[in-house]
Amino acid sequence: MPSIGFIAPLLPGKTEIDRSAMISSWRGDRRNAHQASRQRLGTTREAIFIQPTPNGDVAVVYWESDDLDVTFKGIATSTDAYDRWFRDHVRDVHGMNVEDGFPPPEQVMDYRPDTSRSNVSVSLR
Repeated sequence: MPSIGFIAPLLPGKTEIDRSAMISSWRGDRRNAHQASRQRLGTTREAIFIQPTPNGDVAVVYWESDDLDVTFKGIATSTDAYDRWFRDHVRDVHGMNVEDGFPPPEQVMDYRPDTSRSNVSVSLR
């Protein structure tokens, strides 16, 4: 399953707004709209954590999708009311325009226990 993890810095004073909005999307008033959006966009898992850092709070985001490109393009272009709200929310609390896209993070490790032992391969750059 394709997955991606990234951070999105929170603008000063926006942590509680983001926390409230994400909880509402997960298990509150926006739950049904959020679930419908993510199902339509092919998202199979979405987890968001708020992490304090010495330089300010960040949202740590993890997504799994059958096709991450389709999911990201859908979030950026959907005319669905929830998706439009989500883009506005991201712009407000992170200062990022979802419509502009962003370069994917560089994955430097992905540990998974080897369960087959006969399927071991190593690739070094």
